[in-house]
Amino acid sequence: MTKIMPCLWFDDRIEQAVDFYTSTFRATKVHQLVRQAPDKPALTAVIELEGHKFMLLNGGPQFRFTEAVSFMIDCQDQAEVDYFWDRLTADGGEESMCGWCKDKFGLSWQVAPKQIYETVLGPDKAGAERAMQAMMGMRKLIVADLQKAYAGT
Repeated sequence: MTKIMPCLWFDDRIEQAVDFYTSTFRATKVHQLVRQAPDKPALTAVIELEGHKFMLLNGGPQFRFTEAVSFMIDCQDQAEVDYFWDRLTADGGEESMCGWCKDKFGLSWQVAPKQIYETVLGPDKAGAERAMQAMMGMRKLIVADLQKAYAGT
């Protein structure tokens, strides 16, 4: 486990965020939920998603998430892309371009299939350029379309 842990600043909804993220990702753990008093909302939480720890902070409305920071989900196949895309964009999330989206809390995610390394980043420069152009026209990434563009078919 790395010694670096991102701290995500939420307005006042970390308990909802804990529930959302631990129900979205398969390998999760809640390490800590700190309250100032039993009847008060949680002040901080430490959760683990797929082996990565995150601190969540109820810090108030001063700061919002931006696309300057995003988390990439390295998906095995189209089914996994579809799962994460649907979960993250549901209930107030937003689709963006090229596999990027925001969840209902405004946190940015890149939902990318492992096949991106074979297509957009593949060894055939012309194929990679075609795949890149195809990706630029997508919101959710479609593996088959990236592969077709890379192959030139």
